[in-house]
Amino acid sequence: MQDLPRRMATANDSRHFAELFDLLEGVLAWVKDGQGRYLWVNRTFLVHYALEHPGESEASVPSRILGRTDYDLSPAFLADQFRLDDEQVLAGHRVIHRIERVGESQGTTVWNVTNKIPVFDKKGRIIGTAGFTRTLRRDELPDGTASSLEPVLACMRDHYQQVITNRQLAAVARMSLRAFERQFLASFHLTPQKYLRKLRLRIASRTLMATNQALSEIALKCGFADQSHFTREFRRQFGRTPREYREHYMTAAGVPVTKTAARKQ
Repeated sequence: MQDLPRRMATANDSRHFAELFDLLEGVLAWVKDGQGRYLWVNRTFLVHYALEHPGESEASVPSRILGRTDYDLSPAFLADQFRLDDEQVLAGHRVIHRIERVGESQGTTVWNVTNKIPVFDKKGRIIGTAGFTRTLRRDELPDGTASSLEPVLACMRDHYQQVITNRQLAAVARMSLRAFERQFLASFHLTPQKYLRKLRLRIASRTLMATNQALSEIALKCGFADQSHFTREFRRQFGRTPREYREHYMTAAGVPVTKTAARKQ
């Protein structure tokens, strides 16, 4: 694993492909090793990082990225999701043309299309991952994503603590139940209820990292039936129980786990 950078550096074909990715406007591309460390990123990635960290000189940006992991570059709860993606790719799976909602930009919804594939050595062993992502233009979004389904996403964000049925969401979208379920699945590659569960888990992961709230309290506030249900779904999504997740990330976020919180749990 450790000689992956040397093998890539000595491959002329790899360098030529790297130059091509530097010419793709708006595309962030990268290669990571099996431990999730960045071995190479394209120029757009470097520029994007520099824009997000305006106090750093352009010359220092590569050293801030190469050899680092997502845990060095992103908030812990996001890095955890990126790493789970990488683990799936290292197991031989591919992420192809996945459209995902990645955040807000000046109050506007941001959608990206992302691709990730395994990197193989000469013996066919998976030794790393490679990927690229870019922001979709409005005219590239799946039908309904930016219009009829946006109120649905807002409804989920505003009422995730409550039971929300597909029929209620279809009414918000002003569509029949069957048409709504079909369009939502086509747009997000998830059923509405699976999307809602992932939303609740993302919010719960942030709460675990940033507060000392008891697990039972977080479970109810994030729309789960009870702590047992919350723990089961959280472990399925993140590979850790809520307690393990909190212990792993909370100190790094600057909020130590207190004995009081431990007793509540």
